[in-house]
Amino acid sequence: MKRNIAVILAGGVGSRLGLSTPKQFFKVAGRMVVEHTVDTFERNPHIDEIAIVSNPFYIAEFENLIIKNGWKKVKKLLKGGKERYHSSLSAIEAYGDRDVNLIFHDAVRPLVSQRIINDVVNALETYDAIDVALPSADTIIEVDGDFIRQIPDRSRLKRGQTPQAFSIGTIRRAYECAQNDPDFKATDDCGVVKKYLPHVPIYVVAGEESNMKLTYKEDTYLLDKFFQLRKSELNHESTDMSLLAGKVAVIFGGSYGIGAETARMLEAQRAKVYRFSRSLNHTDVGCKEEVAKALKEVFGKEGRIDFVVNTAGVLNKEPLIAAGYETIVAAVQTNYMGTVNVALEAFPYLKETKGKLVFFTSSSYTRGRAFYSIYSSTKAAIVNFVQAIAQEWEGFGIRVNCINPERTKTPMRVHNFGIEPEDTLLSAGKVAEATLQTLASDYTGQVIDVKKENV
Repeated sequence: MKRNIAVILAGGVGSRLGLSTPKQFFKVAGRMVVEHTVDTFERNPHIDEIAIVSNPFYIAEFENLIIKNGWKKVKKLLKGGKERYHSSLSAIEAYGDRDVNLIFHDAVRPLVSQRIINDVVNALETYDAIDVALPSADTIIEVDGDFIRQIPDRSRLKRGQTPQAFSIGTIRRAYECAQNDPDFKATDDCGVVKKYLPHVPIYVVAGEESNMKLTYKEDTYLLDKFFQLRKSELNHESTDMSLLAGKVAVIFGGSYGIGAETARMLEAQRAKVYRFSRSLNHTDVGCKEEVAKALKEVFGKEGRIDFVVNTAGVLNKEPLIAAGYETIVAAVQTNYMGTVNVALEAFPYLKETKGKLVFFTSSSYTRGRAFYSIYSSTKAAIVNFVQAIAQEWEGFGIRVNCINPERTKTPMRVHNFGIEPEDTLLSAGKVAEATLQTLASDYTGQVIDVKKENV
């Protein structure tokens, strides 16, 4: 059976993005774009090997990334050229003496899904050339100067993405023909096969809107939002929960609801769990000294802290002008300053263990809502805070993520909304399950959506 080689095309210089460094090094969700991309292929069980094609000037940067991330499948770091097709040729030459499949993917498409990769690999069992595309939502016009020449039938048009995959013999023959053509021009590898090996069928795998390419400055905002809003693949991966055994976890807000369920599930995985809250042991996350005391106490007993989870929060559902000022200050102190306090005090312990830090936001963070002004704004602040410190603490090996559950049945919600139909709410256990999967993952800087439709 042919080995599948993922070729990450990272030779661009990012001139259209307007950044001082290439776009593949742009940071989103706590990590460089190319790190997200390589990680996705590293995790896929059907990918046997990875080759990264880089601009020669950035070879040392990629060498550092390979070491830092511990990528085991990255076996080759190749030099690209001036044009995109030079990068493809570099990989073709590097693997020319082996009967393999080459799966070319843009480094700046970090949200390619496992489903797309799996479909591409499966298609390679039948076809020698594979593209990924999705239907065009817009009418495409062909112009002659400033005037429409014709309007093709939109139902037959699709927008190409990557990966593009080939048996090495097919893509090598196509480029051999192309290089004998003095008028050769290429923007993608499937175009080369289509023009110079027209008899070879190119099978099309369904793409996804989130599999976007970072090209222009405006794309940075879209990409960041896709990372925030994407449905986490954590629930669909075979996360190794055995990694939780023996870990020391501290949970703030662990007296009931999501915090209590998270503690119970961690203990079931043979982790050592310590819970702190105002009702359990008079620990208020809004007080920096009390957070410091709690963590120091656990460290004194265990000599290490691997996980810190903060589920503490308050919700006062009322108009801003009707809320007492003391109520407002207390909510900000718990919801936001509590997050800051936990992060600051947990840092020295998690730095030593390269540990995990998890906070909680709410679906209301995406838009301010009447009667939720303080709650929504503090939850939005938590998302930005998580993304920022994930980037700041990346070099220390600390993973920082944020869980974003839909409406969940907790005592806090019952207090504000009363009795609601059970089938409209997530259970605290389902949210806790996603929390454990996050702790067992290598993700950082992510907003992990937990939706009822997915559980």
